[in-house]
Amino acid sequence: MGWLFGIGFDYNCSVILLVIIMDRVISKKERLRERRKNILTYSSVLVCITIFIIVVISLMKDDIALDSLEFCTVDNGNVDVSISASGELSPVYEQIITAPINTKIIEVYAKTGDLIKEGAPLLMLDLQSAQTDYNNMVDKVKMKGYELEQLRLSNNTFLSDLKIKIKVADMEYNRMLVETGNEKFLDSIGSGTTDKVKEVQFMCKSKELGLQQLRVQYENERKERNAGYKIKELELSILKKELAEMKRTLEDAQIKSPHAASITYINNQIGAQVQQGSQVAIIADLNHFKVNGEVAETYANRVKVGNKVRARINGTDYDGVVSNIEPTSKNGVSGFSVQLNNDSLTQFRPGLKTDVYIYDGVKENVKRIKNGSFYKEPGTYMLYVRNGDELILKAVELGVCNYDYIEVVRGLELGDEVVVNDMSRYNDVKLKINK
Repeated sequence: MGWLFGIGFDYNCSVILLVIIMDRVISKKERLRERRKNILTYSSVLVCITIFIIVVISLMKDDIALDSLEFCTVDNGNVDVSISASGELSPVYEQIITAPINTKIIEVYAKTGDLIKEGAPLLMLDLQSAQTDYNNMVDKVKMKGYELEQLRLSNNTFLSDLKIKIKVADMEYNRMLVETGNEKFLDSIGSGTTDKVKEVQFMCKSKELGLQQLRVQYENERKERNAGYKIKELELSILKKELAEMKRTLEDAQIKSPHAASITYINNQIGAQVQQGSQVAIIADLNHFKVNGEVAETYANRVKVGNKVRARINGTDYDGVVSNIEPTSKNGVSGFSVQLNNDSLTQFRPGLKTDVYIYDGVKENVKRIKNGSFYKEPGTYMLYVRNGDELILKAVELGVCNYDYIEVVRGLELGDEVVVNDMSRYNDVKLKINK
């Protein structure tokens, strides 16, 4: 072993060792002593490294800085039971403006972010085709009006002629009644004949039937012509409504703001084709906001209209109530809206994320701790409790919570100091507090 060690370090030494080996043979005892020496040296180095690593790990695991800990003392009090949800700010008033016809954009009068007044123009659409259709409809309505007047005059003339015929027939019938009476009188004094009386009676009956026929014809014609006239009136009324709708469409095609608001979107591509009903602009009141929230479907049955709500926006709390609940759920969550008591939030913008707490009851006189980032839902948690200069890990059962407090079901006593910041990276039963 000796000469191999020499060869490994230096060429000259190896030559010398070789000379020595050639001059003298190393004994077995010396070789064993050299081997033990090497083993002892390596073992000592290994033990030192191991002790160093253990000390470093021990220092890293067992000590924790006091200023990195957030403590809370267990006390007694009420816990307003709340459901945690997420949400985002949305304008109380928001309106989507759509294209009333198939056309294209020819002018743009505003841009996104502009604050506009009621009636202010936003866009101008191409109205040439729509204007032509409107003018054609105006002519059609006029023509239909003339036709209706013509029909009215024709009906009045026809019915007037029938009335005259009825009067003439009535006069002839009355004359025949008189003539019949005369013939009967002459026949009674012997100056007339029975045949003449019968002839006159027949003529009288004929005139009566003719009069009745004219009267029935008049009534039927009057009803039929009135019905025909009403049909034409209805057709004219429908055309007038279509004309009014076309006029309204033309007015809407000159896109104007229906309210004083801010523009959150506008199609500013001049010449772009837009389809009827497609979105061309969105306006919103950015001075007043509501919260559109989402809650897990498992808690949806606890959310009701009128429930008190606290929304935390950028670290500030705002009170409100649930004003609306969406009837359907999507992707395991249900939607709802919150009306804030103070909705004038000019310092914020739509889409800002918020934490939402929905109250649905109160638990009175219970042990409680401060709410922390570690809490997710009711259940058992491993929490560190302060004991002098040490932290002791304990199993603690927690119940309901609100945005301030968590109910302690078991595992802690009044006055215990509990670490409420996230300690998930530690799993030691004891931790030393490094002041």
